[in-house]
Amino acid sequence: MMDFNLTGLSNPSESTEEISVKVLILGSGPAGLAAALYAARADLEPVVLTGMELGGQVSLTHIIENYPGFPDGVGGNELVELFQKQAEKFGARIEFDTAVEIELSKRPFRVRTYNVTYLAETLIITTGATPRHLDVPGEKALTGRGVSYCAMCDGWFFKDKDIIVVGGGDSAVEEGLFLTRYAKSVTLVHRRDHLRASQVLQTQARANPKMKFIWNSVVTEIIGKDSVEAIRLKDIISEKESVQPINGVFIFIGHSPNTQLFEGQLELDDKGYIKIDLQMKTNIPGVFAAGEAADPHYRQVITSAGMGAAAAIQAGHFLDEVSNER
Repeated sequence: MMDFNLTGLSNPSESTEEISVKVLILGSGPAGLAAALYAARADLEPVVLTGMELGGQVSLTHIIENYPGFPDGVGGNELVELFQKQAEKFGARIEFDTAVEIELSKRPFRVRTYNVTYLAETLIITTGATPRHLDVPGEKALTGRGVSYCAMCDGWFFKDKDIIVVGGGDSAVEEGLFLTRYAKSVTLVHRRDHLRASQVLQTQARANPKMKFIWNSVVTEIIGKDSVEAIRLKDIISEKESVQPINGVFIFIGHSPNTQLFEGQLELDDKGYIKIDLQMKTNIPGVFAAGEAADPHYRQVITSAGMGAAAAIQAGHFLDEVSNER
């Protein structure tokens, strides 16, 4: 995983240098790097702030087999490197830095980082969303080794395997049903004695012969050396613990969009996702959003990349319109 350590950087309050840019992109996942590619090819000289992790969530995926052009699959890190190389080829500048303060009340937009302050004519927000974690022993170490947060990304690797799905809402049941295409069995673990998913999904899940349920239980540990071997479960009523052998754990207890920096400035929905129109426009002219920060539904590499490309195209149109008005 390609990550970025902020240790040793100057305090943002000490940053005095100001840099003017036409297009500033916050985030370096598929949406951000696709936006960088399109903006660079339009001679908009985009600057990408990578954030804390180059590539975002896709860099955590061991292999991606549903991105067009890679019939044998491609590693998440490799795909990010290819995205980055292509964007830089056309002039995009990748900065290993992160935004810490943003002012959107007027243009140019002010974005302070740990190193400098950017004055941006347009801003493309691709800060992504973070899957909520169980925060139990073994989860982090085995992510990508049997622990997953994306059924569509990783389901194929569990053909004829026994897997656990953690959660009880629409996402957990939908993804669990999807996983039955591959798995020998899918056992849904939920902390309550009933699902929160829609009735239609519940009916489908109960009718599926591969679906099983463990109620009133939580996962307290994910066990394994090189891959997932078992989970430790705790019955929240009896408080008894048990160990269940398993091949994979899919966690669907929600996503949290990385949009805290924009609260009070951009319109967000009730879950914190940035509200955009079909042209990736936010409520502030010149500010666009793409990828999982504005997409609570699909959360795929290909859809995020497409949104990023669209945002860059619209940023170019915006700059042309502003220029013509002068």
